[in-house]
Amino acid sequence: MGQGMLLLCLAFGMVALTGGFDRWLEGQANPNRNLQGIFSPDGAREVVLERNRQGHYVASGQVNGISVTFLLDTGATDVAIPAHIADAAGLERGYPGRASTANGTVIVYATRIDQLVLGNIVLHDLSASITPSMGGDTILLGMSALQRIEFSQRDGRLTLRQNAPAPR
Repeated sequence: MGQGMLLLCLAFGMVALTGGFDRWLEGQANPNRNLQGIFSPDGAREVVLERNRQGHYVASGQVNGISVTFLLDTGATDVAIPAHIADAAGLERGYPGRASTANGTVIVYATRIDQLVLGNIVLHDLSASITPSMGGDTILLGMSALQRIEFSQRDGRLTLRQNAPAPR
């Protein structure tokens, strides 16, 4: 009985340590998993991102209500979405085209995102590209989205700002 309890405690301890280590590693890769947006006094929406260990800005968000992970990429023309995420988000493949990437020229399909959410920043009707050759679970947040918001970097933090809509 004593040995059984000892083995059970060891097994439970290993599971707890493994789970804790996995969460720690995920936090290193994406320190912006639980974004808290703020409203500035002038009504603008702001989100502050921290760089990950590799120096990139990675953040959790949503595309058409589906939870996703974004990698901010000012070198990408469009929001680039792996095909399996596009399918889950209900994105339709439009006309095919070619895009030049760091890995060479690839086939992409034009699409539109109804809604993209990053913290309290919400963007509608965005141009995007479905990229079947793109592996992984990360969406490149390119300039088709970033051009609609202001951003500034200071001390390892990137502040994204969506100005308040003009009064009608």
